Amino acid sequence: MSLEWRARPSSVSSSLAWSNPLAWWWSLLTLVSGANIAVWFVLYRQLHEQPTGSLGGTSGIELMLLLCAAYVFGCAFRSFLPRADVQRICLFDTWLSSVVVGRSVATVAEICFAAQWAMILHQLGTMTGADTTLNAAWVIVPLILIAECFSWYAVLTTNYLGNAIENSIWAVAFFVVGISLCRLLPAFDGPVRVVLAIAIAGIASYLAFLMTIDVPMYLSRWRTEVADGSSKRLRPLEGLHDVSTRWIVTHDLAEWKDEIAWMSLYFSMAVWASLALCVFYSLGDYLPRYRTEATVASWSSDALAVVGKQQPGAARHKV
Repeated sequence: MSLEWRARPSSVSSSLAWSNPLAWWWSLLTLVSGANIAVWFVLYRQLHEQPTGSLGGTSGIELMLLLCAAYVFGCAFRSFLPRADVQRICLFDTWLSSVVVGRSVATVAEICFAAQWAMILHQLGTMTGADTTLNAAWVIVPLILIAECFSWYAVLTTNYLGNAIENSIWAVAFFVVGISLCRLLPAFDGPVRVVLAIAIAGIASYLAFLMTIDVPMYLSRWRTEVADGSSKRLRPLEGLHDVSTRWIVTHDLAEWKDEIAWMSLYFSMAVWASLALCVFYSLGDYLPRYRTEATVASWSSDALAVVGKQQPGAARHKV
């Protein structure tokens, strides 16, 4: 049995037979993505009608589920139709494999994923009075917006330096998230502290991957092209036309080998993190009970101070 699609005349293609490791890789991506979609529907059914609460209310969880849906379905789309943007390569010959479609889907999905983290940090910062975490919540999405600009620059101009900068900014953003979660560790006891520790370990692993594998890979490609002088950079408008009209179907493992690692992790573990954020956010009314006594005392004193500042103003207003 083999999976065959008609390639465009300009493409380099061969039959995607089961003897080709790419067929098994694509099948695994598809299976995982299908499972992720099923999990999202289960979460939606369980969480979207939960009772309104102060920190994880109905409107908040619905927004979180919507952001998660954008990421889960966006990653599933990119799993079903894999592509490498700068190289313009893909597995299947369809306009849906064009880079302009895939990169647009990725941009929306990644901004939504960043917004999920911002909501979590804001939720935790609010219930603990941690200014570091609250400030970080406002920084994450702007950083990712900047990263997306560099991603589009790389895609349109075929300049790998843009990819290196993009992923470096992702590293900075999640370093900020990691620092914020470390700040919260002393504020919680019990299972919440364990979950925070697991999240910090996961972020540390992600940062290690970015700094030792992903960013160096893009820098190496950029240096190679600069040294060879063989790469003609596209102007942005030329690149926009190129990503809209040109895609190269290839089933050559050599063309994909450097993409398999990050795509596999991205379309599985990152999506699981997005789903987990929904569950964690939905527990907003239960999390405060795991705050340490020192955190509760500090949070209460801060709340009283705010009320004290507001009351004189209210009294003057009444007079």
